[in-house]
Amino acid sequence: MTLGAAAVMLAVIALAALAPGVLATHDPLLTDVRASLQPPSGAHWFGTDQSGRDVYSRVVFGTGRSVGIGLLATGLALLVGVIAGTLGAIAPRPVDAAAMRITDVLLAFPEFLLALLVVAVLGPGPVNVAVAVTLAALPVYVRLARARTRALSTTEYVEAARIVGVRAPVVLATHVLPGVVASVSVLAVIGVGTSILAAAGLSFLGLGPTEPTPEWGLMLSSGRNLLVQAPWVAVFPGLAITLTVVSVSVVGRALRARSEERGA
Repeated sequence: MTLGAAAVMLAVIALAALAPGVLATHDPLLTDVRASLQPPSGAHWFGTDQSGRDVYSRVVFGTGRSVGIGLLATGLALLVGVIAGTLGAIAPRPVDAAAMRITDVLLAFPEFLLALLVVAVLGPGPVNVAVAVTLAALPVYVRLARARTRALSTTEYVEAARIVGVRAPVVLATHVLPGVVASVSVLAVIGVGTSILAAAGLSFLGLGPTEPTPEWGLMLSSGRNLLVQAPWVAVFPGLAITLTVVSVSVVGRALRARSEERGA
């Protein structure tokens, strides 16, 4: 996928998330047993599910919930990660060492497995899924924020600020932290796709929202037993997840490449 196509796809996803009524053609919760499992047609662009609900409208209305969890989890992980990583870099050595050992242990687990473990402890539900995905993504941001803080703390302009008598908190806030946030934010753009995928996976396992909530992972789960009889019930939510994750990854990698060029 090209960068232009990815940007257009993300614009459509943003519109679906913010104003689903503009794109949807039916009420996503409206059931009609007489129209169940109809194939894609002019009346139902993506067909209907086992309850006669319009799959296209459910995919559109599910965008806000599915993408929202990914954005919320990534945003919280970014905020907490930058704070924890920056403070860890300037903390006494024993504190920093202990925090990094905990981070290394968490990094040893695949992100989805860690999120699954957190949900197993907290229990199912959309809020717990968001918390689980946040905690699973957090270690990466902590580690990167710590590394960038240490690297920026030894730069010439930071040393010059210290020499002229600028207080350490001011140096950290005005000279170090903006660079840390810029670096970690680029990684966070790519991380949004991973968080969306993790949240959808947890919903697929029945640990997120419940029926009849329109949510991509839940829709994919409800259609997995209909792949032979009515494949469209699962194919279109799965395609929405795939296109979203790929588009976010393409845009994120482009931003990272530009950031590396500026830093070169």
